[in-house]
Amino acid sequence: MIRTTAVPRPVRVGTALLGVAGIVTLAGCSGGTTDAAAPAPAASSAPSTSAADGGSSSSGTYTDGTYEATGQYATPESVETVDVTLTLAGDTVTDVTVTGDPQAAESRRYQGEFIGGIKDEVVGKKLDEISVSKVAGSSLTSGGFMKAVDAIKSQAQA
Repeated sequence: MIRTTAVPRPVRVGTALLGVAGIVTLAGCSGGTTDAAAPAPAASSAPSTSAADGGSSSSGTYTDGTYEATGQYATPESVETVDVTLTLAGDTVTDVTVTGDPQAAESRRYQGEFIGGIKDEVVGKKLDEISVSKVAGSSLTSGGFMKAVDAIKSQAQA
């Protein structure tokens, strides 16, 4: 048991205030980004196939075709990437391929589980309805996948 009476009350209050001020100062330094060390995901290519005049607008209509993008996510050990290829027809995902490049053994396991289960989660869904947070036990890989999906959405809106 810690005896707080051994330290005078003004010292305890001052220490508590100093701690709160330090937390507030550090929170202000965050700048609103979650991972300053990792660069933003890059869209790797334009559509490789597309239908004739699929038409698009800012209301969420996407051009049919196959799109590719890379998404990054941080693990406790490293920054990992996943390459995502989506095929769209009528704003619906008709096929998905995910390729990982794991840097750590644990990432290899989780990316493998994610890749094995992602098709069931997204094929047949509208592109705007895709929102995965955990697939086959892998939650961090989902973050990289969703970053790639966001890049694909930008590519598909002509």
